[in-house]
Amino acid sequence: MAISDEAANRFSYEGLDRVIHERARLSILTSLMSHPKGVAFPDLKRLCDLSDGNLSRHLAVLQEADLVSLEKGYERNRPHTLCRLTPIGRKRFLDYVAVLEQVVRDAAQAAKPGAGERQATEAAVCEQPG
Repeated sequence: MAISDEAANRFSYEGLDRVIHERARLSILTSLMSHPKGVAFPDLKRLCDLSDGNLSRHLAVLQEADLVSLEKGYERNRPHTLCRLTPIGRKRFLDYVAVLEQVVRDAAQAAKPGAGERQATEAAVCEQPG
């Protein structure tokens, strides 16, 4: 059965951003979305269940992509790093979530009883010369 031009690329999900899609980075960005004023490095480490080194590496990737900003300073004579989403990071994250929502809708639709039969019928209809 051939796929219609209309159905082509239907499930390519181009908006699944590889920088965001990695589990640890998705956790970091979700945490930062939940805390718009920012999150201190140790708190972010606990929220995401990451080691210092792992969190640092993922933050570097996100910072390089301009998704997060890191403000380094001192608090009570101790190093303090505050992590925040950038405006670009916030937009890219929301765009990414919208694509994920579409993935979930498509999967739920396909999981409904009779969905496979309905899709086969729709594909056959698309193939008929008009």
